[in-house]
Amino acid sequence: MTKQERADYILRKLEELYPSAPVPLKHSDPYTLLIAVLLSAQCTDERVNRTTPALFERARTPEAMTGLSVGEIESIIRPCGLAPAKARAIHRLSELLLEKHGGRVPDTFEELESLPGVGHKTASVVMVQAFGKPAFPVDTHIHRLAQRWKLTSGRNVAETERDLKRLFPRESWSNLHLRIIFYGRQHCTARGCDGTVCEICRTCFPERKRAVKTRK
Repeated sequence: MTKQERADYILRKLEELYPSAPVPLKHSDPYTLLIAVLLSAQCTDERVNRTTPALFERARTPEAMTGLSVGEIESIIRPCGLAPAKARAIHRLSELLLEKHGGRVPDTFEELESLPGVGHKTASVVMVQAFGKPAFPVDTHIHRLAQRWKLTSGRNVAETERDLKRLFPRESWSNLHLRIIFYGRQHCTARGCDGTVCEICRTCFPERKRAVKTRK
């Protein structure tokens, strides 16, 4: 298979396996999604989903969040890890949303990425899942699988994002990034598939005999 043929097959296979692609982080609006995605850095979605109900019970708007101290936020989100930095970012970005955006989450990359704790991947998730705008968030799951499937050179996530956007139709991006994550968790895990085991790896690379070493 050529690289494009592999991409076309992967797109079809993942659509077949995951006809619906629900957002794994529980949220009710762009603000709660933004906070949940920020908390998910170096943390599982499951743990975030166990933590955010207590946080959002106290504060689910920027106004309410700024009413909490950084210490109060930190004590609630401690299970998610990196709590001191995340608490400071959540408190300050909530202040900035009130000061500069009328309490609303902005819908441009430039404005989102200017907020504390919000990098390109977080902004991409919010853009696509909250506002329905074309974006292809690349996390460690997608980065690893794109390398394993030889869809990218894999030197960094920015290059992986660029390469995947070239290979897949724009209209597929919003669901495809979630489908790749689901597949990576269930079938092509770091421990469960070395590049020779799962169905996609075996179909795309039937002659592959050795484990694939992916670069972070």
